[in-house]
Amino acid sequence: MERWQNINNLVVVGLGITGLSVVQHVTKRYPHVTVRVMDSRDNPPGKDELPSNVALHSGSFNLEWLLNADLVVCNPGIALATPEITAAIQANVPVVGDIELFAWSNSKPVIAITGSNGKSTVTDLTGVLARAAGLNVGVGGNIGVPALDLLDIDADLYVLELSSFQLETTSSLRTRVSAFLNLSEDHMDRYQGMEDYAQAKRRIFTHAEHLLVNRDEPETYPNTDAIQGRLHQGKLHTFGSDANDFGMQISEHETGLLDQGELIVQAQQLKLIGKHNWSNALVACALLKLAGIDYRNSLTALKDYSGLSHRCQVVAQRDSVTWVNDSKATNVASTLAALSGLQLEGKLYLLVGGVGKGADFSDLKPALSSLNVALCCFGKDGQAFLDLHSSAKLYDSMDEVIDLVTPQLKAGDMVMLSPACASFDQFANFMARGDHFTTLAEHYSQNVNE
Repeated sequence: MERWQNINNLVVVGLGITGLSVVQHVTKRYPHVTVRVMDSRDNPPGKDELPSNVALHSGSFNLEWLLNADLVVCNPGIALATPEITAAIQANVPVVGDIELFAWSNSKPVIAITGSNGKSTVTDLTGVLARAAGLNVGVGGNIGVPALDLLDIDADLYVLELSSFQLETTSSLRTRVSAFLNLSEDHMDRYQGMEDYAQAKRRIFTHAEHLLVNRDEPETYPNTDAIQGRLHQGKLHTFGSDANDFGMQISEHETGLLDQGELIVQAQQLKLIGKHNWSNALVACALLKLAGIDYRNSLTALKDYSGLSHRCQVVAQRDSVTWVNDSKATNVASTLAALSGLQLEGKLYLLVGGVGKGADFSDLKPALSSLNVALCCFGKDGQAFLDLHSSAKLYDSMDEVIDLVTPQLKAGDMVMLSPACASFDQFANFMARGDHFTTLAEHYSQNVNE
C-alpha cells in the first residue's frame, strides 16, 4: 500500500483484456486513485466494460493526461518509443506495466518464463505439474489470464509467461526461479537489434533466486555483473541437449531426460512430440525442482500431457498410429522444430501447405531427407513443397489427404499437420484448421486397421 500513497491520478494506456485487468485491479484495491484510460483506437475492445467513473479518451493518446499523471500503466503492445510515452518518461512520470503492478501486490512464490519459442507450453506444463504435486496454482501473464487477475486466486504459486514487451516495464518482480528458454529473431520493428531484444528478456533475472538458462544458447545467459555473480553461489542452472545439469541422453532409438545425470523419464514415454517439446518437458521439471517442488510426484501428469492446442498436440492414437495437430506451425522454423529429433517406428505422413507468404521452404529439405516421410501438400501454395522430397504429392484439400492416406496407415505411423504456412486460403485461422484436422483424426483413427 505504501507505493500507492502518493498516487492519486493514474492513466492506463491501451485497453483490451490487459487494460481492463489494470482498471479493475486499481479501482477495487485503491479507491482513492482516479483512473483514466486512453487508447489510439476509435472503438477499443473492452470499452463497454469500463466502470462509469473511469474516463476514456479514444482515437489518440492524450498528452495532457499523461503529463499530469502520477503513474502511467502502459499496455505491453504499445512501444515505449511512442512519442507521447517518451514525453511522459522525459517529464519523469513513472511508466510501468501490469506485471510491475502484480509485483507490488504479490507475496506468493513466482516461477517466470520468457523466450522466443516454447514459453507458452513450458508455462502451461509447469502449472499442470505443480497442480499434480498438490499445489493451488495461478497460471497466466502473456498466456491466458492477465497477471493481475491471478491475484484473486488463493494460490500457493504463480507461474507467469512473460514477453519482452512486459519485461521492459518491469523492475520489481521477485521470483523463486526465472527461465530464459531461447532467442530467435523477432520483433525487430520494436528493437534496435538482437542484443536489444535479448536485454529486454534478461530483465526477468533481476530479482530471481534461481536462474535457468539454455546452455546451447549463450544469449540466454545473464550479462550484468550483479546477476552473473550468482553463478558462483550455485544460483545459475542450465538445460540443454547434452547430459550435463538438466539435460538429455540421446541414443539411436531413445532419448532420456536427465536431472544431474539421473533419469527423469524416457522421452518416448511422453505424449509430447519432437525434441523441442522434450526440452520443454525437461525445463518444466527443472523449474519445479528449483522452486522446491518434487516433480517426481507429477510424472504421471507429465506422461499424460499432450500439449497446448495446435502446438504438436497429440489429438488421437489408435492401433499404434499417432495423429498430431501442429497447426500453429505457420512458418518454416516452427515445422523444423516439430521435425527435430522425431523418432518413428513407421512412416511420417506430413501435411504441409496453405498460404506461404513468399517464404523459402528449402530449409525443410535436409530435415525431410533423414525421415521416412510421405509429404502431403495441399492449399494455395502446396505446389511450392513438391521439390522438397521424392514422396511429395499434391492434394486439393486436407480432407482429400486424410481420405487417401488413411487406408495406408500401419502401426508405428504418424500423421502430422505442421503446414509451415498460414491458413487463410481454406480456413478462418490456424485454430479452425487445427480443429478440422482434429475432427478428421478422431473420425479416421477409429477406422484404422478395421
